[in-house]
Amino acid sequence: MGDDPRRPRRERMLAALGVWVVRVLGRTWRVRVRHDGALRRAREDGTPIIFTLWHGHLLPLLYHHRGEGVAVLISEHADGEIIAQVASRLGYRTVRGSTSRGAARALLGLVRVIGEGRDLAITPDGPRGPAKSFAPGPSIVALRSGAPILAVGVWVSSGWRLRSWDAFLIPRPFARVHIAYGDLTYIETSDVRDVLAETARLREAMDLAEQRASG
Repeated sequence: MGDDPRRPRRERMLAALGVWVVRVLGRTWRVRVRHDGALRRAREDGTPIIFTLWHGHLLPLLYHHRGEGVAVLISEHADGEIIAQVASRLGYRTVRGSTSRGAARALLGLVRVIGEGRDLAITPDGPRGPAKSFAPGPSIVALRSGAPILAVGVWVSSGWRLRSWDAFLIPRPFARVHIAYGDLTYIETSDVRDVLAETARLREAMDLAEQRASG
């Protein structure tokens, strides 16, 4: 059987609804940013960076960094199309694919984005988890592009958690939302075979960003 011809229309409608919900909810959140010195310095110097964030924290960060032209890696799964449309309407550039499955095309697209001077955002535990596992994709992109990685952590005072593999977080209306950043991390190896060691260090940077957000 072929694809449902009504599917693109449904996806557009769901994306439009999603953008509306994000904007309405986001206006009520009390956002506080912590430890963003590294981010501000990179922006002042014109240094493209690679944000790493957990898939479950995507919603508040999509709202916070809206309109900045950040490129986001989004999976090619069916639900990824709706997320891609929501991100595009919020001012993001989207790159489709998955670094966790060794997709060479996606990696080339990500390196190209960095070469254009854009910031990039990757969920290292996406698109299917396990939650908060760190795939080597961000390390490989950083190695090939020379761009630093910046971990992002999120804490909310009150929120809903979906029953999904990533326990997707939706901050409640008027919740306090803390967003914190780690330190700029450069990949110190020149050998792809050493990427796993770097991945462990990047996982520690994610833990630090989360501690800064909740502290």
